[in-house]
Amino acid sequence: MDARKEGLPLKTLFSDQHPQVRRWLAPFILTCSVYFLLWIPEDQPSWVSALVKCLPILCLVVFLWAVAPGGSYSWLLQGALVCSAVGDACLIWPEAFLYGMAAFSAAHLFYLWAFGLSPPQPGLLLYIILASLVYYSFILPHLELEMVLPVLAYGLVLSSMLWRSLVWGGTAGWGGVLFTISDGVLAWNTFVSSLPFARLMTMSTYYAAQLLITLSALRNPGLKTH
Repeated sequence: MDARKEGLPLKTLFSDQHPQVRRWLAPFILTCSVYFLLWIPEDQPSWVSALVKCLPILCLVVFLWAVAPGGSYSWLLQGALVCSAVGDACLIWPEAFLYGMAAFSAAHLFYLWAFGLSPPQPGLLLYIILASLVYYSFILPHLELEMVLPVLAYGLVLSSMLWRSLVWGGTAGWGGVLFTISDGVLAWNTFVSSLPFARLMTMSTYYAAQLLITLSALRNPGLKTH
């Protein structure tokens, strides 16, 4: 079933007709608020800070289980969210940065699988490749040699996810764009130079991206009503 063509509009999903959507999104909104209110310093990595950071994403996993229809699309999104939560936890500790990249690469592959490869729209892919080449031309000179291949591999997977999310359209497309912005800010702040409010920009766009991609599963008319 093509969620882009046969689903209910999001405006309808958030109406009084489907109160369960708002009810099951409340934990995500609450845990996001807790994360930004606590704002645990980045130089104090702990399992508590990892849990606070991961909880909003895990709430989206529960949201899909409770509200979204069954089927491969929802399951693939849940797989991507679980991998993202693992990546979030890894990035709390600088020495686990590569493990975090690997986990997020797996998340993007799940999203890529969910969005599919048809229709191809090669023109859009070309624009994304050109933009990525320009961006990475600034990043690569600042990388240590052992980081060049992992960063390039991650960039390839991220660009592929962005391409397919834009073809899929709707909230998934906007989510893909925000995810790319979030990772772009994180990479620049990590490898090139410190940016003002970098963490705020990274996490706000990241949580918004995951939410928007998650909401793309609700455009299926089989939405649960209990």
